[in-house]
Amino acid sequence: MSRRRAAAVAMAGLLLAALSLTTTGPVRAAGDGHAAPAADSHGGGHGGGGDGHGGHAAPAKPIEPLPVAPRSLPVELVRTLQLLQDRIARGSTQAHLAQRQLLAHIEQRLVALEPETWTNPENVRAAVAFALGGGGPAVLRRMRETAKLPDDDSALVRGALAYLEGRERDARALLGRFDPRTQPPSLAGQLALTQAAVTVREAPRKAIELLDLARLLAPGTLVEEGALRREIFIHAQGGDAKRFEALSIQYLRRFRRSVYAGNFRQRFATALTRLDFDSDRARVERLERMLDEIEPAERRDLYLLVARAGLDQGRRDTATFAAERALSLSAPDSGAAARARLYRAAALIVVDGRYEEGLEGLRAIDRAGLDESDRVLLDAALSTAVQIRGGAPPAPASPPAAPPANATPSDGRRQIPEAASIARARDALAQVDRMIDRTDP
Repeated sequence: MSRRRAAAVAMAGLLLAALSLTTTGPVRAAGDGHAAPAADSHGGGHGGGGDGHGGHAAPAKPIEPLPVAPRSLPVELVRTLQLLQDRIARGSTQAHLAQRQLLAHIEQRLVALEPETWTNPENVRAAVAFALGGGGPAVLRRMRETAKLPDDDSALVRGALAYLEGRERDARALLGRFDPRTQPPSLAGQLALTQAAVTVREAPRKAIELLDLARLLAPGTLVEEGALRREIFIHAQGGDAKRFEALSIQYLRRFRRSVYAGNFRQRFATALTRLDFDSDRARVERLERMLDEIEPAERRDLYLLVARAGLDQGRRDTATFAAERALSLSAPDSGAAARARLYRAAALIVVDGRYEEGLEGLRAIDRAGLDESDRVLLDAALSTAVQIRGGAPPAPASPPAAPPANATPSDGRRQIPEAASIARARDALAQVDRMIDRTDP
């Protein structure tokens, strides 16, 4: 067993051990059942206990345990899962690795329960929370096959199953009967998040309201992290720059270490390319304030993502701005600096009056410091620069190398090679937009 897998199993085991302690009944309070020490034999026994006349001290009154009702196994198992997931929102990779084993264990336990278990609405809601929180449809299918559910509980189970099976219209109709604010805390936020996912395609404003509600019902949890992340990109897609910026600052302050923050950064960079950095100085200043929330290395990487996305979408001002910011945060001879210079130069070759500066920057880049996708970009930019000057080299039989500084254009023309990469990038961006309303990995 690998070290990472062993750590994951160990964490799941610790959580389950903690669970076993919570289900063994109330712990006796300190001093419960133990009389106070007897007074010495010379104190006499004339006054009774505690009458103030020198008799024996009164026995300490037992401390009664708090009146906490014991919870059923499904409820306790789901609590354990959600505690683990909240650590994922705070950036624990060990919790993320342990989640798979814990999900499998909980599913096994829930599927094995007697059908009578599901006559309790509390257990039904715990099972639905488990399924929507990553557990999948198996437990809900088993419940429908073996248990007799009340009408309300049946609609909730059928709605959750419809969502998990991709039947969006059925899920919207069935789950829409339930107000998340009336549900137990373990389900309330997750239900609002799911309702938003099946609503966003037809009613984005309603989806935003549901995401706001999910955040209010489950603060500090993975549910809030996911709701905030999704709401940011609905605002970006709808063009609400003010809300996009405000919520992005919240995310960067509170969840930038989330295991899913990488997903956020990729989509955040794509969304930023829609902003006009050249003509709106106030917006640039707001962006810089947003990114000041994170460490310099992460800020540099985010600027690089924005610069590359800007190039792929033909937004040269965005690409230039972001590349220059990334370069200012990079060590001079680092791979990050090489990428920043590439993106800046590739943008400058199509800027009036800066062609020579861009071409010189491209020729100065060391290919060895670039990964494969950036080498392809370098070749495409050099080819474009040559064609802007009025000619193009013949198509090579093997991947092209960077031309020497004294190279001159040759006869013959060929298609600009960046066209295919731009098309692929646009397809990818369209796919991202379609995924905004779906559950993230």
